[in-house]
Amino acid sequence: MGLKEAPTAIRGALGFLSRLPVGRDERAWEAFRRAPWTLPVAGYLLGGLAAVPVAVGVLAPVPAVTVGLAYLVAVVALTGINHFDGVADLGDAAVVHGDAERRREVMGDTTLGVGGTLALAAVVVGLALAGAGLAALPVAAAVGLVVAAEVAAKAAMATLVALGSAAHDGFGAAVADETPPRGLVTPLVLTAPAVALTLPSLAALAALASGVTVALALLWWARGRLDGVTGDVVGGANELARVAALHAGLVAWRADVAVPVGPWESVGLGEVVAWTPW
Repeated sequence: MGLKEAPTAIRGALGFLSRLPVGRDERAWEAFRRAPWTLPVAGYLLGGLAAVPVAVGVLAPVPAVTVGLAYLVAVVALTGINHFDGVADLGDAAVVHGDAERRREVMGDTTLGVGGTLALAAVVVGLALAGAGLAALPVAAAVGLVVAAEVAAKAAMATLVALGSAAHDGFGAAVADETPPRGLVTPLVLTAPAVALTLPSLAALAALASGVTVALALLWWARGRLDGVTGDVVGGANELARVAALHAGLVAWRADVAVPVGPWESVGLGEVVAWTPW
């Protein structure tokens, strides 16, 4: 892809990943599906937009549960429900008995089963709780972690697109079969700057690592249970990786900020402390 087509591909990524009024034309779609590197690029922008209500909530301040609700609403309003539908379909496929064809058939059914309900509820609750956890962070760290989690979610999608093979014709075939494994290099390189978003804490690094881990686990599961990657797998990876990235980042932040300085006390990494043994 030439540099002239890059803006069109990014528009296509935003059109696919969000409800923003851009990238809905066929030219943008064609450019996007051949350019998985646009996924993390779009993640930076979408993460920054989703972080706005979190930043406002931290600065206001408002109760943590309100920040969590505001973040959940922002994510849904910004990205829509298409990928949440993928989570529900994955949940139904995970609990059904039968071969790969039967599982794919269940994923295409419009009826929501118990497995899909539980999977969807876990993601929604996980997002809201993560949002509440963000309220306890300094505003810069909270915003950085939201952006890093969104980039991690898009890196998870790029991982499946590059390393997976399509289970059948459809979205999976339209993107996965266009991208060889070496196509993952550029998306991963583009995620690297996100590591700096929460420094000196390694929370952003933990978020990115967990997002890719989720993708690799889903890839292994899809190969064994579905005979390949589908659009639902790619879309579901976005939601599952975001939740995993947020919670991994929150855990890493908590671990980083508690640095022992004496027999019975600890301080945050962001504080300047004159250590004394007494």
